[in-house]
Amino acid sequence: MRVVSIDVCGAMEIILQKEKAQKFAEKLRDAAFVVAPDLYVSELANAIWKYHRAKLLSKDECVRCVQDGIGYVDRFVPCMELWQEAFSEGVKHGHSINDMFYMVAARRHDGILITNDAVLAAICERNGVQVSC
Repeated sequence: MRVVSIDVCGAMEIILQKEKAQKFAEKLRDAAFVVAPDLYVSELANAIWKYHRAKLLSKDECVRCVQDGIGYVDRFVPCMELWQEAFSEGVKHGHSINDMFYMVAARRHDGILITNDAVLAAICERNGVQVSC
């Protein structure tokens, strides 16, 4: 298989063993290489922290979850390399710039974006970026 990019919505499916966990995990296992913008680390840590704040996960469980999620990615692409294109796409589509970082990373690597975000998936599909949703 080819390059895969993953966003935090996709990673959370795997980490928390939600509905699409097996499907997404298989895509990662089959990938030759996994990329994500470096923004992924901050977004992942924040998403997991919300589970701690809600008293659903202990601090140690949260740390393990973030470490696992970081481990899914082979290369973090610096946002400094992507921001202008991501900003332009966000303006064009009236959508979150953070999400556009993931689309741009996938597109630049001719990869498939793993996401559980239906709106982002639709934008990607309209722009020729393959999606596993």
